[in-house]
Amino acid sequence: MLATSPLYGCPADLAALCPPGALIVGVDEAGRGPLAGPVVASAVALCKPRPGGLDDSKKLVAAKRSVLDEQIRRRCAWGVAVIDAPEIDRHNIFGATMLAMTLAVARVAEALGRAPDMVLVDGNLTPKGRCEGWRWPARAIVGGDGREPAIGAASILAKEWRDRLMAAAALDHPHYGWERNKGYGTREHLDALRRHGPCALHRRSFAPVAQLEMPLERPMEISA
Repeated sequence: MLATSPLYGCPADLAALCPPGALIVGVDEAGRGPLAGPVVASAVALCKPRPGGLDDSKKLVAAKRSVLDEQIRRRCAWGVAVIDAPEIDRHNIFGATMLAMTLAVARVAEALGRAPDMVLVDGNLTPKGRCEGWRWPARAIVGGDGREPAIGAASILAKEWRDRLMAAAALDHPHYGWERNKGYGTREHLDALRRHGPCALHRRSFAPVAQLEMPLERPMEISA
């Protein structure tokens, strides 16, 4: 569904209106915890005036998130990065998240035509020193998606993007209920995993999936 969608965008005059030293980008991710599907990161530089009602995406109803998502992508500078399940298994989820954040910031910088002066990252760690491609000043803010509007905007973009990906994936893999659970380990998803086994979009490095693929131990032979 989104395979051909652009991964960044920027209104023509946004970068020109931002004076040197004042370009702030917010970064957040969606999908660290699910058993299936990608982790998605988004980076956003806000327009002025910024879209109203920005907040942690988890606190917003779906209809409000959808409206804000469209406004952010139309009026602000943004970049998105998607790291699929095989890459998550290769890097581990922390490394994949750091990589996604790095790629998202690189894309918003490309859209803007200039590097950000500061990147605000939701959480207690930034990719600085943890991902080879990271090259911008950064500050981690715990609960930043509810405190910093640019991070809140990034959280909305990341969640909406990932939710669309999972809804599309559910059409090809209807057993797991991803249109409802988005790949998280709900009872519905775990029951389907036990009945049907994992598919190519499951994260093999996550315990509930890995345990299903472990061969049963042979019973110990007891000699007389």
